[in-house]
Amino acid sequence: MNITRHRYLRLPALAVLIAAAGCSSADGGASAVVPSPDAKVTELCQNLDKALPSTVDGLNREDPEPASALTAGWGNPVIILRCGVERPAEMNDDKADAVEVDGVGWQLQKQENGTFRFTSTLREAYVEVTIPEERAGNGMAPLVDLAPAVKKAIPEGIAS
Repeated sequence: MNITRHRYLRLPALAVLIAAAGCSSADGGASAVVPSPDAKVTELCQNLDKALPSTVDGLNREDPEPASALTAGWGNPVIILRCGVERPAEMNDDKADAVEVDGVGWQLQKQENGTFRFTSTLREAYVEVTIPEERAGNGMAPLVDLAPAVKKAIPEGIAS
C-alpha cells in the first residue's frame, strides 16, 4: 500500500470555479475506453452507475460508446466519467494539485488539449471525470453533481 500526501485546495465549490478555467472535449462521437478492474471494484462501479444523476451541470446523460456500467457521459461535448481506472502515477507527487468537493477528494490534472481530468482520491475505487474545455466555464459544477453518488457507492479507503 502506497500512501502519499497531496496539497489539497480546500475551497467551497463556487470559489473553485476560477480554478478550472479551460478544458477540451472528446470529439463529436463520444467514446471512452472502458476500464477493466477486478471483481470487487467492478461491483462498486456498477453500484456507482446506478447512483449517478440523470443530469450533470444541467446536461442530460448521454453515455459514450461502448456501452458499459463503468462509463457514463453527459452533454455534448461530453463530460465523461470512468470508474475503476488505474491509479494515476501523478498521485505519487506530493505537490500534485487536489481539490475537495462536497466531501470527495479529487486530484486535478490539466491535459495538454485543455481538458481537465479529476481522479477521486482516498476511495476504494478510482473514479475519473474528464471535463472538456468547452465546459470549463462552470468550473467544478460537474463534481458537485457527482459527489453524492461517489460518496454513496464508493466507500472511503485506499484502492488496491
